[in-house]
Amino acid sequence: MSVEKFIESINKSYTISGASIYLGAGIYQGTINAQAKVNLPLRMMNRHGLVTGATGSGKTRTLQLLAEQLSAAGVPVFMPDMKGDISGMAKEGLVNDKINERANALGITYTPSGYPVELYSLSGKVGAQMRATVTEFGPVLLSKILELNEVQSGVMMILFKYADDKELPIVDLNDLKKVLNYLSEGEGAAEIKNDYGKISPATASTILRKIVALEQQGVNHLFGEKSFDIEDLFEKVDGRGVISLLNVSDIQNQPAVFSTFMLALLAELYQNLPEAGDLDKPKLIFFLDEAHLLFKDAPKAFMDQIDQIIRLIRSKGVGVFFCTQLTQDVPANVLAQLGNRVHHVIRAFTPNDVKALKETIKTFPKSAYYDMEQQFTQLGTGQAFITVLNEKGIPTETVVTHLAPPASFMGPLSEGEYKTHLESSAINKKYKDAIDPRSAFEMLDEKMQSAKREEQKQQTESRTTSVTTSRSRKEKSTLEEVMSSPVSRQIGRELVRGVFGMLFGTTRTRRR
Repeated sequence: MSVEKFIESINKSYTISGASIYLGAGIYQGTINAQAKVNLPLRMMNRHGLVTGATGSGKTRTLQLLAEQLSAAGVPVFMPDMKGDISGMAKEGLVNDKINERANALGITYTPSGYPVELYSLSGKVGAQMRATVTEFGPVLLSKILELNEVQSGVMMILFKYADDKELPIVDLNDLKKVLNYLSEGEGAAEIKNDYGKISPATASTILRKIVALEQQGVNHLFGEKSFDIEDLFEKVDGRGVISLLNVSDIQNQPAVFSTFMLALLAELYQNLPEAGDLDKPKLIFFLDEAHLLFKDAPKAFMDQIDQIIRLIRSKGVGVFFCTQLTQDVPANVLAQLGNRVHHVIRAFTPNDVKALKETIKTFPKSAYYDMEQQFTQLGTGQAFITVLNEKGIPTETVVTHLAPPASFMGPLSEGEYKTHLESSAINKKYKDAIDPRSAFEMLDEKMQSAKREEQKQQTESRTTSVTTSRSRKEKSTLEEVMSSPVSRQIGRELVRGVFGMLFGTTRTRRR
């Protein structure tokens, strides 16, 4: 195939009539062809996407490029900052030889630019505190974090069902422990036996230990009030969408926590946003980095929830992009929903790598311009195989793309810049202080104290009645004994005779 034919084919496939995101230019026979522009239609980004590739292949910068252009188009973005190294999006990028070389190869003018960024954290130490109540998390996601088995997850369902029925807000882990203790012993266990089933003390103890272990990991402040308001994800500044960065660098050793929290946030978006239909541009793009952590050892109920959200959230105007190392990290039923694909290099060093490579190639449209198996292993940093959905929803030509450089700083803010940015944030002030509302802990504690006082009252009344009855019986017994004695009988006879004698005038006159 000639270069001219290649350029014509790419332009036909990637020329967009509406708003679009510029990704880069096509590579053919080792040459970057600036005329073969690769664009992604903005209105098709709610059809979800996948960004994959080996470590060091440029995935993070690809996400940065996408986030910048979305922001510039007025689309807010949520994305995790796994290593704390993309906060530099808040300031202009630095011009250097490598940047100029890449821009020249693409035939574009590099214009440094910073973007509106909000910094969030699950610990509250490196960003505005993101919180969610335990109730908002729900039993399925909470079971995933606590690594509960099927039986234990069933008990968690009972706890939440009881709390819903009795209107008990489970705000934090103290509330959850209180409900668990109440329903697994004494009055609470008897109360739920018929309608909800019995909770085994052994199972309750296991769940309690896992809750305590989670608290010991230092993430108990993740649960509580003030709960994060999803409306804050839709903020704009001067017409540009705000990029909300969740810095998880300080809790990297707890992947199940932050990955599940992100899914909980996505689930809340799905549950609360109204239907929007097909829009010219999405309301929000949600990036899920290190996506494989979501699916690791996930129970069926968890997987079903992910599948449902990904299938239906598109109609709410939200697009979801998964980022991971291998296509195989994403389950097939989820992968089938991802219409836009950016795949960086695959390192085929092991038999498993080779197998993964062959399986990945099968998921791309066939190309007349590349030996894909060979080309996939020879991609350079900042290069990727791309196929997206065009404006009619048809997959575009598979093309090796030399990606454009981000316009913002490719690295973290300095410590001073980070601190200043955070201190000036109204969002940080909004969520800084925790609130302790009246919730399940206080409600059940009051109920238990009231029951205890009632029991003590009944015991006191029972003892009083017992003493009174005993005294009455004793007095009656003593009187009967006295009255039945010979002396008493004699006295009694004399009294009766005397009284009746006087009454009826039969008292004898004493003889002189």
